[in-house]
Amino acid sequence: MRLVVMLLSFMLFTPVWASELSRPAGKVLLTMSGNIENTNEGGKAVFDLASLEKLGMVSFQTTSPWYDGRTTFTGIPLQKLMDYVGAKGSVVKVTALNDYTTEIPLSDFKKHNVILALKVNGEYMRIRDKGPLFVVYPYDSKPELNNQIYYSRSAWQVSRMNIE
Repeated sequence: MRLVVMLLSFMLFTPVWASELSRPAGKVLLTMSGNIENTNEGGKAVFDLASLEKLGMVSFQTTSPWYDGRTTFTGIPLQKLMDYVGAKGSVVKVTALNDYTTEIPLSDFKKHNVILALKVNGEYMRIRDKGPLFVVYPYDSKPELNNQIYYSRSAWQVSRMNIE
């Protein structure tokens, strides 16, 4: 009886994210590694489209150097993704399909509401159109985001993230 009460107590008070993540059923789009607490494949966290969308999506409109006029981006708040995998560190190294890399301070995600976009103007992003994943800042929300520092952190065709 005592063991059952202790086990039940543990189950009720253990955060959902403190366990191993579920494995994706579809094609893996994103692999996260490094200083993360929650994994689902050999010390890494891997995600398919459905597992990313399950985290909850948001949208915003902004202008950017890559599209004409105001564009609507829809994706996962990167702060939410970092919380989900239990990221511990100060920087994330983002790598694209073509091996382009950039480093982004983890603090940017909360401070600037950065998203990992899956859609542009309501359509899923294809590889040839900067997809399937694109780190996007809401450039129009603050004047300081309209500069080369933040544009260089906005990697497209994202495939890997390593938390350092």
